[in-house]
Amino acid sequence: MKAPAAIATRIPSSARVGVVAARFNAELVDELLKGCLQRLKELGIPAARVTVERVPGAFELPVAAQALCRTKRYGAVICLGAVVRGETPHFDFVAGECARGIARVGLDENMPVIFGVLTTNDDDQAWARAGGKHGHVGKQSAEAAVEMIGVLNRLRPKRRVRA
Repeated sequence: MKAPAAIATRIPSSARVGVVAARFNAELVDELLKGCLQRLKELGIPAARVTVERVPGAFELPVAAQALCRTKRYGAVICLGAVVRGETPHFDFVAGECARGIARVGLDENMPVIFGVLTTNDDDQAWARAGGKHGHVGKQSAEAAVEMIGVLNRLRPKRRVRA
């Protein structure tokens, strides 16, 4: 299954994006981060309007994402990580709670919180999604963030001055 193509959208010229990236599986996540930042720049969000925070692993992504959301400085927060299945059930707990936590933060904070976390059976599958034959999840996450900033900008009511 292929990710949907990015849709051109208008966003405020002052739009800021927060990125939370895990340090666990650093080589993979660093590639996701590199692609994400490159694509944000291509989409009109320069490095000066992007904040990157690093956390130990994927399990910690939601709490850091929530902290960024609560600053009210960002139009979207992108979570980047990689959880690769091992020989124990650890994968199931980390991947599931990470996904659940990221979704909850987005809903609780009414803000786009993008799930850019690889959850794969092995390293080959992960690299195929970090710039390989299955695309680049970091770049796709940047596209999703910018598109959602535009969507919410259109959907949220504008403040009106009462007479």
